[in-house]
Amino acid sequence: MDANNPQKQSGFNSTDFTKQVWITLGIIALVVILIFILKAAFNVLLMIFAGSLIATYFHGVADVIERRIHIRRRWCVILSVLVTFVLAGLLFWFLGAKISDQVSDISKELPQLVKTAEDKLQHSSIGRKVLNYVSGNNSSKLFTSFQQIFRTSFGVVGDFYITLFIGIFFTVNPDLYKEGFIKLIPPKGKEDARRVFDRISYSLKGWLKGMLIAMFFISILTLTGLTIIGVPMGLALAVMAGLLNFIPNFGPLIAMIPAVLIGLTMGVNTALIIAGLYVLIQAVESNIVTPMVQNAMIQIPPAMIIISQVLFGSLTGGLGVILATPLLAMIIVVVDELYVKKQARQ
Repeated sequence: MDANNPQKQSGFNSTDFTKQVWITLGIIALVVILIFILKAAFNVLLMIFAGSLIATYFHGVADVIERRIHIRRRWCVILSVLVTFVLAGLLFWFLGAKISDQVSDISKELPQLVKTAEDKLQHSSIGRKVLNYVSGNNSSKLFTSFQQIFRTSFGVVGDFYITLFIGIFFTVNPDLYKEGFIKLIPPKGKEDARRVFDRISYSLKGWLKGMLIAMFFISILTLTGLTIIGVPMGLALAVMAGLLNFIPNFGPLIAMIPAVLIGLTMGVNTALIIAGLYVLIQAVESNIVTPMVQNAMIQIPPAMIIISQVLFGSLTGGLGVILATPLLAMIIVVVDELYVKKQARQ
């Protein structure tokens, strides 16, 4: 009987095949469910990541303090937090009210600035082509978005306090959360996990250091240039230029638009000078400042930054765009440690 059964001759078992099909379908269903859960909770995960960046910053400053005055690590972390809050408090005390007033003025005057810019652009053929591209619904959506950015203090509000508290908790006892995560890793992978954590921390500290230097540099140069040109509300525009430099590629472009709009109220030539100033500052930052601190920054391909910004931005909006670069840096480290280096050893 068995000799005449082709299924048994070939070793085929319909029961095992059906079982494997159901297992495969179950795995696919589980993956799909996890994807939907992650998408729904992605904003929460981004807030946790933002909190970890805050903790990374505090511990980076603590590293500098520890190298200089050689005291216990706990006191270095406490000094790091205190120094940061004191400096931030002094900055807001002396400049906060002025910056807030200027941002409010820009927000209120934005519709009039747009109308003035349209009138100026109507007088040239190139300007009319630009207006055609941003006319109709696209124009109203674009200008509404910019106005919303100013009204929310450059879009960085919302869950700030939650993120800050997460960052402080991570700062106080980072090993608690790090070791808690490592306990979930199988024994064979614990050493790899610790190495990945250490390298991610080192890379993010270097990236933050480079970004803070570049943001400060751009703010100072922008304020100096706008003051020389005589542009009103220069302090708010300079601060915005520095903060938005945290978002590569798109940030500097967004920062330039309100400055050019204000420049158009003073004349087309002034607007062109302002645009040239922003381009020049970005060129100097990219070719001089960034290479000077490059040893402290992780190398990230520019095209990958744009792809990650579009991807994370489509998932979560503005927060995804802001955190796209450090997220990409973390992913590069994980892939390099867990895949590339292991492939090179084989």
